[in-house]
Amino acid sequence: MSVALAERLDDATRDASSLRRFLDGLPGVDQVGLEQRAATLATRSIKQDAKRWAIDTAISMVDLTTLEGADTRGAVRSLCAKAVRPDPQRPDTPSVAAVCVYPDLAATAVDALAGTGVAVASVATAFPSGRSNREVKLADTALAVDSGATEVDMVIDRGAFLEGRYGDVFDEIVAVKAACAAAQGTVHLKVILETGELATYDNVRKASWLALLAGGDVIKTSTGKVSPAATLPVAHVMLQAVRDFHEATGDVRGVKVAGGIRTTKDAIRYLVAVNEVAGERWLTPALFRFGASSLLNDLLLQRRAKQDGHYSGANYLPE
Repeated sequence: MSVALAERLDDATRDASSLRRFLDGLPGVDQVGLEQRAATLATRSIKQDAKRWAIDTAISMVDLTTLEGADTRGAVRSLCAKAVRPDPQRPDTPSVAAVCVYPDLAATAVDALAGTGVAVASVATAFPSGRSNREVKLADTALAVDSGATEVDMVIDRGAFLEGRYGDVFDEIVAVKAACAAAQGTVHLKVILETGELATYDNVRKASWLALLAGGDVIKTSTGKVSPAATLPVAHVMLQAVRDFHEATGDVRGVKVAGGIRTTKDAIRYLVAVNEVAGERWLTPALFRFGASSLLNDLLLQRRAKQDGHYSGANYLPE
């Protein structure tokens, strides 16, 4: 498959017709086979030593997120403190990957996380609906990067995609990518597909490839505001896309799963999928993320249980 794709990639982004031809030419997803494989891998158990590694790895992959209308600077600073030291009583606990906030609070997070190694991510482009004009979306992006965010999570125009206006979606991602590139330093672009609104696995595959071709550094399942959000079969499709994109181009891109991932068992299932579908190389926070703030507390409880040999109540964890 990668050889055939490589031969077609040079033409894929020449114009809107070429892009449509490429996306419509992608092989269809075998729904039954996909869901069976995802279910089978979800039952795979791992050894206790590997489970301890998996918990720490999952913690290091979390984008700790607050995206509510009632967010305050104080709440963001508290979240940043938790991001750096998720369990202050266990200083060997790894920090999370990033804190994700709205653009107007990115500067607060940047100040709170200075020198810690924890990244600041900001949603943009009229998150979560994406319903605005491009000028507003680019201004939203500029606010995020001018405030110091080093990661931007944009949403695609799902309406345009579902109408088949792939060229419009592509051009918008390219424009947002350019706005990120205009910032001082490196700003990574995560492209949110909102897979729960795309209806089919074939659409998820097309949207994944579209985002990768347009320059997305990471493709992300969802905003967390729409149900269904992340699912294992959808993650498989997206992991296949970044794997095949790498084989065809040599470029390495990442995946972020967001929404509905609440337990350590869930996280480990996704890590197994990453290893089996994309490969061990993707088992790093640079290439795989969890957008699941409620997941962190369960990971911390399970981590304590592995260290202490018994479970502690959630009230023993810091707020």
